[in-house]
Amino acid sequence: MLKAVSEKSEGKTLLLEGMKVVSFCHYLQGPAAMQYLADMGAEVIKIEPPNGAFERNWAGADRAKIGAVSAFFLCANRNVRSLAIDLKRPEAADVVFRLIEQSHVLAENFRPKTLDRLGFGYDAVRQRKPDIIYASATGFGSTGPFSNRPGQDLLVQAMSGLAAAAQRGEDPVPVGCAAVDQHGAALIALAIAGAYVRWLKSGEGTRIEATLLGAAIDLQTESIVTYLASGVGRDGLKRNPHLATWYHAAPYGIYKAKDCHVAISLTDVGALAEALKSPTIEAFVERNAYLERNGLAQAVVAEVSSRTYAELAPAFDAKGIWYARVDDYDDLMENPQARHNGSFCTVPVNGETATLVSHPVQYDGKVPPFRSFALAPGADSRSILTDAGFSSKEVAELIRDKVVFAPEGS
Repeated sequence: MLKAVSEKSEGKTLLLEGMKVVSFCHYLQGPAAMQYLADMGAEVIKIEPPNGAFERNWAGADRAKIGAVSAFFLCANRNVRSLAIDLKRPEAADVVFRLIEQSHVLAENFRPKTLDRLGFGYDAVRQRKPDIIYASATGFGSTGPFSNRPGQDLLVQAMSGLAAAAQRGEDPVPVGCAAVDQHGAALIALAIAGAYVRWLKSGEGTRIEATLLGAAIDLQTESIVTYLASGVGRDGLKRNPHLATWYHAAPYGIYKAKDCHVAISLTDVGALAEALKSPTIEAFVERNAYLERNGLAQAVVAEVSSRTYAELAPAFDAKGIWYARVDDYDDLMENPQARHNGSFCTVPVNGETATLVSHPVQYDGKVPPFRSFALAPGADSRSILTDAGFSSKEVAELIRDKVVFAPEGS
């Protein structure tokens, strides 16, 4: 039985220091979950093929890189150690099982049965380590009619109703980021942390199964429950394109001013009419702002479009209107609250500097620190095996025989 280990980091114990994770994760959902855990102090060992996980070899924006490292890799592999190993070699199984036996968690986000074929399925691992926390993330589940379909963020946005609920006019609209992957990652990290608490209390392992479809549905809890309770049907999703959701009353949405776009949130129609000095909007005060949301939204469009942000902001402030200027990512980098919160950090990457999104939560007033990146596959292979009790001779032989891979000088 493993014992919880407490280590100190900058004078403070990180929340999950002592947790040990063997990660068979790639793409985004799994690695992002591992990054959450690693940021909180867990020791995460990423099992990679010799040429590196998928996210090392692909990135959006025409393969964006910093210091020759994929931006996709940099976004979700912070504070994680890398072991590059050829799992097709029979000698690899002993290496990996020795690591698993010294760990609390095995995490993976391959298609169903992939790890079974490699010899590391749940039943095989549980035979070797009965108290394992075994976390699997798939697109749709390990069984069922869609279990073998590719689980990818856009496809799940389409299937889960997310794109339909975000429609503009007659057209479904996907969210402009991998929102389902990222939410799914947070749910996996939450589940693993909960299972680790059980292990600390009872020594029991846990079988965790998460899906992208489940994450997408959970992401829409308010919208789905409201839809089913309201009985509005499909036509209820249709709305003025300026309205942000199908279920909020107007003016909840985004409107174009002379020099920018402005979001107007939950607000009293009368207060908005006073702020804009608008008889047209005032005419809606005694009317149902949900049932007549399209007409009210169009009235707000007409009033806002003739004003600059400098004119709108003081008028809205005076009447307590909830609003915000619509910023892009360049603006976000200058956002004073984001800077105050430490939402971004810069780290060195092969002689260049990468800007990363920080861990999203503060603990005892601080964001968990950046510690390291495994910038090449197998960057930590030697130290991982040494820490696991392999002799220097065993390590050298595994590298010589191309079972394990490590860059020169690592």
